[in-house]
Amino acid sequence: MRISITARLALLAVLLSLITSLALAGLIWQQTHDDAIEVLRRDTAQQTDAFVAVYRSGGIPALAQAIADAEADDDSLVAALVDRNGTRRLGAGPDRLVFAPSAESFRVETLGTDGEWAGQEAGVTIRPLGRDWLVSGRLLDDWERTQRNIERALLLAILLSLVLGVGVGLVLARYVTRRLDRIAGAVDAVAAGDLTRRVGTEAGGSDAFDRLSLRIDGMLDRIDRLMAELRIVTDSIAHDLRSPIARLRARAEAAATASHPQQREVALAGLIAETDLVMRMLAVLLEISRSEAVTRDMLTPLDPAALIEEIADLYAPVVEEAGLRFVVAVPPEPGLEVKLHRELLSQALANLIDNALRHAAAGGEIALTLERAADAIRFSVADRGPGIPAADRAQALSRFGRLDHARSLPGAGLGLALVESVARLHGGRLELGDNDPGLTATIMVPL
Repeated sequence: MRISITARLALLAVLLSLITSLALAGLIWQQTHDDAIEVLRRDTAQQTDAFVAVYRSGGIPALAQAIADAEADDDSLVAALVDRNGTRRLGAGPDRLVFAPSAESFRVETLGTDGEWAGQEAGVTIRPLGRDWLVSGRLLDDWERTQRNIERALLLAILLSLVLGVGVGLVLARYVTRRLDRIAGAVDAVAAGDLTRRVGTEAGGSDAFDRLSLRIDGMLDRIDRLMAELRIVTDSIAHDLRSPIARLRARAEAAATASHPQQREVALAGLIAETDLVMRMLAVLLEISRSEAVTRDMLTPLDPAALIEEIADLYAPVVEEAGLRFVVAVPPEPGLEVKLHRELLSQALANLIDNALRHAAAGGEIALTLERAADAIRFSVADRGPGIPAADRAQALSRFGRLDHARSLPGAGLGLALVESVARLHGGRLELGDNDPGLTATIMVPL
């Protein structure tokens, strides 16, 4: 039978609690046991030293009296003088020890097998006294009772820890289930078509579930944005391709029905121009899709100044031929390398320069600039054209977004959308600003 992940988490919490309790109880039991044995050894050693001192000062009679006095005050006392065979000569102890006495400082043994001493364990110290042996110590009855009390307390603590572990496991399982259900609910809602649903985070929370929720919400935001762009692209393609295709059909009909060769050539030239426009639109759409499919690990360290100089060398003749002045500004900062996608970033900057060439006023200038900021680099293209009002910039950045004054010019309204997509690929953004007069388009790439 398969066990759910929440049940496994609960069982894991119970198991960890039980293992911790057992380890702690074992450590406490061992420590108390060792401490108790050490205390017993020290007490019996002191007691034996006292009896030996009495024997040396007063002999056997004084020893017998000292043992009798001590026995009257302590019913757990073991104090006997035995011969080398273990037979008791005097004192408190079994008539015959079950073991032969030897020169051991301390031992825990069963003393006798008959009478009240049968099976009794004691901790005793054995000392030689002349030809006899002094066996002195205490029965373990009190010590064992103390140990049993400690063991019962430890067992109760283990049971309590087990109950607490079950409670913690249930709480943990409930918490995990609630958070996973919340994530699953958002994913199911999105799968059912509700792209506005989000997981969200707990108030003031910053645990792993909150971090996962933020990442899932970010992914859903991107999916929502891509779906919205897909709808816009689909609608825009259907709308914007209608006119070129209609013109293609009209040009084709004109070429087919033209009776004069010159009219046919004009119609065919128009047909080719309309075909080129449609192909450019599709090519830019493919470039945008390609830039969004590129991952950050495909970026390579490049010198941005060298990239700007390459683009400047390529476009300088084109700008001068258009009657404009081309200004290139690159800061002298050798050795700077930034992770970039050379081909896509070059395409984005080329799009900005093409836009400036189409919209810049005759006799003006186009500036290509690279600037280093505190935490980013700025690729800027500025012109002296009419610019874009602040209220229209969002429309200009959308796919197929064309402003009214630009509809008479050739183009599909995809250039800035491609540039913005390339900026997002690099973790940056595209900013449109005033050049007083004109427009400044800046690609911000974080360092």
